[in-house]
Amino acid sequence: MTKMPNQKMKALYVMDYLMRNTDEEHPAPMRDIIAYLESMGISAERKSIYSDIEGLQLFGVDILSSPKGYYVVSRDFELPELKMLVDCVSASKFITEKKSERLIKKIEGLASRHEAGKLQRQVYIADRIKAGNEDIYRSVDTLSEAINEKKKVSFRYFEYDVDKKRKFRNGGNEYIVSPYSLTVSDENYYLISHYPKHEDLTHFRVDRMSDIKITEEACEKVENVMGENFSVGEYSRKLFSMYSGESSRVEILCENKVMNSVIDRFGKDVFVLKVDDEHFKAIVSVDLSPTFFAWIFTFGGKMKIAAPLEAKEKFNEVVKNFVE
Repeated sequence: MTKMPNQKMKALYVMDYLMRNTDEEHPAPMRDIIAYLESMGISAERKSIYSDIEGLQLFGVDILSSPKGYYVVSRDFELPELKMLVDCVSASKFITEKKSERLIKKIEGLASRHEAGKLQRQVYIADRIKAGNEDIYRSVDTLSEAINEKKKVSFRYFEYDVDKKRKFRNGGNEYIVSPYSLTVSDENYYLISHYPKHEDLTHFRVDRMSDIKITEEACEKVENVMGENFSVGEYSRKLFSMYSGESSRVEILCENKVMNSVIDRFGKDVFVLKVDDEHFKAIVSVDLSPTFFAWIFTFGGKMKIAAPLEAKEKFNEVVKNFVE
């Protein structure tokens, strides 16, 4: 008897069917497995399928049986983990709506088709603010490659004018920079780099970069630009938060109800002191920047800068300018 073309891959087709169609609540009876194999041009007897399933189990695929049939128990990702990934993709501003839908479809493929339905029901993308630049994925890939190869990159950089049309900076000419790191802040990708016209580092929004190319020129070493003890990771943390310059030790008098916000901003290790039954004092190191003052202002009097005097005076000056 001549073997059918897919006969040698029978065990792989059995695994594919079980992975896509079964879970603990949806076992597959043997007749369904046989019918699927026949639809794929593979003839099979029960005994040979038992042998295939046993081989898959020895290989590490977590297949169990019940009176109703066979099913896959565990996968690389559990359903709650997949839900979390779907949430992150659908909520990410720098991932376009079209790409979000594609990625979510791929994530669904990591679950059985029955569990994939549970993932789909919680997806809401259309009304969220999303990036419009479909090229950002290729841009991130190109920039990552340049960083790994320690090569400079060239690109053009744009902003939007009042008519919401692209307007290229630098007279439309290319920037040529040494790329050091990619970071995500406020749901946007940024490239941290050195542009020779500036003494220190520069950062560019990746979704506003176009025509990105890797050059043959080697990067300027970051140690030569910023000194031997410089950390790109530390720089990134400071740049895209309220720590963008020389740190100052600031005491903030807070109402107890804002403790969650303090921990969200400074981490669980933030140093705090109880003042009375309704207040605590947080002692933090921050740059006295508009970003920090805006954060304090957000809480409408539930936070007050207690010390030092310099910080209080700068805050009052910012508020006065805002009122004016």
